[in-house]
Amino acid sequence: MAQRLQITAAATDPALLDLPWSIPLEDWPADVLAALPRGISRHVVRFVRLSGRFLAVKEIGETVAHREYELLRALRRLGVPSVEPVGVITGRATPSGERLEAALITRHLQFSLPYRALFSQQLQPGTSARLVDALTVLLVRLHLTGFYWGDVSLSNTLFRRDAESFAAYLVDAETGDLHDALTPGQRAYDLDVARVNIIGELMDLEAGGLLEADVDPVEIGDRLVDRYSRLWDALTGIESFGAGDRWRVAERVDMLNELGFDVAELDIVTDVGGTTVSIQPKVVEAGHHARRLARLTGLSVEENQARRLLNDLDQFRAATDRQAEPEQRAARDWLDNVFEPTVHAVPEELRGKLEPAQMFHEMLDHRWFLSAEQQRDVPIHEAARSYVEHVLRKRPDEKRVLGVDTAALPRVALEPEV
Repeated sequence: MAQRLQITAAATDPALLDLPWSIPLEDWPADVLAALPRGISRHVVRFVRLSGRFLAVKEIGETVAHREYELLRALRRLGVPSVEPVGVITGRATPSGERLEAALITRHLQFSLPYRALFSQQLQPGTSARLVDALTVLLVRLHLTGFYWGDVSLSNTLFRRDAESFAAYLVDAETGDLHDALTPGQRAYDLDVARVNIIGELMDLEAGGLLEADVDPVEIGDRLVDRYSRLWDALTGIESFGAGDRWRVAERVDMLNELGFDVAELDIVTDVGGTTVSIQPKVVEAGHHARRLARLTGLSVEENQARRLLNDLDQFRAATDRQAEPEQRAARDWLDNVFEPTVHAVPEELRGKLEPAQMFHEMLDHRWFLSAEQQRDVPIHEAARSYVEHVLRKRPDEKRVLGVDTAALPRVALEPEV
């Protein structure tokens, strides 16, 4: 029977046809695979390099593949951190005519790692708590958009470094569903599933000797529930105060900005007597600092990285006595004379270690330590050279992990981002 492949994609890459679709994914030859870290999945997943980019391919039922593809596209349109869907391949069959599962293709998220790959490295204390904090923010953002996940876990999430924290990205959307708004019951179920899954995943790390010795998995699971509740209330809760305390409207907006969220609209209600005012955010959009930095410099970075870069920009303006001139002009000079020269000074062979904004953040930290140690103000270019030689060269490559024998990849279902 002739193979009749069908490709569903917004922009089809003809090179997709060169992949061995007539072979079960778990049997794909090593010469087409890319060695990238993978997490746990119920499906078979492999990575390939195609047209200069890395893609993840997941074997899955045709109906589910199309549904997940559309959900991921919808989440990307809504601005939710998630992997980018590339397409769906259907009509697969072996040369003998045996039907094969459809394949969902997503783009590999550069500088991201599944949680197990992170724990295989030498990590700072508190890593598990920071990962769960990142997942909490992601879950709140998903729920604000009306997305019910259905299988919240560390395994279904990818993590990128974001200054001293992490940013979380949704990987697996096959159990999810998009609604106009979620009911309290739907949110509570997602939260309960998240708690149980995270406790189990951390216990598994504990059994393998990968978890920090002082970490209690149950305590971390409870932390997720507590921090979710606090963040959800801060973003959606109604606050009432006296009519004479209207300054608290601005205070509420400032507080939400500090959490990293913009308020596009407030619902403000005054009681009949005019003595009490109630406010509630109606539209809350994440990425306040990242959007401000992008507006000023064109840099697209994570939220906490943006905070750090904006702080350095403010210090640059103060040091050069430029607070009175337009912020956009000073930002352009900071970009041209501080950020870009510092990042470009990193040898090309080391640039895959970390994304540029994370490197710059760590250079600033290194500069602070050197200055404290040497009791002088160490220039950024000097700190950058020291950071490259003494810190960066020892770091694992987070753009892509090399040196893995793809022929020896396990045949269990592993997945970091489909």
